[in-house]
Amino acid sequence: MTNEHIGMEEEPEIIYIPDDEGNEEEFEVIMKFEVDGSDAKYMMVVPVETADEETDEVYAFRFEEDGDDLKLYMIEDDEEWNIVEETFNTLVDELDGSNEND
Repeated sequence: MTNEHIGMEEEPEIIYIPDDEGNEEEFEVIMKFEVDGSDAKYMMVVPVETADEETDEVYAFRFEEDGDDLKLYMIEDDEEWNIVEETFNTLVDELDGSNEND
């Protein structure tokens, strides 16, 4: 079982997102979640280049999956952003709290 756990950590989910110039940048998915009372799904990603460093550079997207197709949408509405940010912070706090009890 220990090897399975180690293997999972070594293979993060990676997605490629084109920048404004059409160059694909590599991002690691750090969390996916749904907001209560909504069908919308969200993911939080960090650039792979800085994933190993201490950074506050986390990006949030609303996403839809259609088979192997992944469609990302920018969160442009302030109210939606506040809900996503609050949910993300709550989930991070829960994860941090569960690590302290181990």
